[in-house]
Amino acid sequence: MPVSPRLARAAKFAVIPAALAVSGLLVAQSSYSAFSARTDNPGNSWASGSVALTDDDNGVAMFDVTNLKPGDSGSKCLTVTSNGSLPSDVRLYAEAGEATKNLDQHLSLKITQAASCDAATKDTIFDGTLNEFHTSKTNFSTGAGSWATAGGEGEKQAYTVAYTLSDDTPNSAQGGTAKVNFVWEAQNQ
Repeated sequence: MPVSPRLARAAKFAVIPAALAVSGLLVAQSSYSAFSARTDNPGNSWASGSVALTDDDNGVAMFDVTNLKPGDSGSKCLTVTSNGSLPSDVRLYAEAGEATKNLDQHLSLKITQAASCDAATKDTIFDGTLNEFHTSKTNFSTGAGSWATAGGEGEKQAYTVAYTLSDDTPNSAQGGTAKVNFVWEAQNQ
């Protein structure tokens, strides 16, 4: 159907107001987008802390004693160092304890802790037989000691382990053996 000239003229004039309305909206939108604000917080990162222990044993057992007889005794001091960045609790316990001929029941241990090996005052953290130590102090939760580190490099605590083979050790313990691993464990609380 052909478009009449009058309708064509009316359509021509109707386009102008529509075009003006659209361009007005675009200008209004462009004006609005000129106002903006922003803030950011860049460079966020996370790193975990650490709990770390070493000791001054140089890979050598504190004790390698042979030919014990009733009444024999000895002691050694070992210094444990915390180099962790987190505060932690440190406890001492036994691992891999074993004995033959019940020697561990006649070998008494006294374990103390202090700021250094030559400290005048030392706190006793265990006083009993080797058998009692390796059967009761078997993990961190049952461990002996009360060292709470602050969380920094080079914090030290000295542990002295003294032993005595009881004077009343029976003949049945002759040729017996006793072994244990001393383990210091730190846990961040």
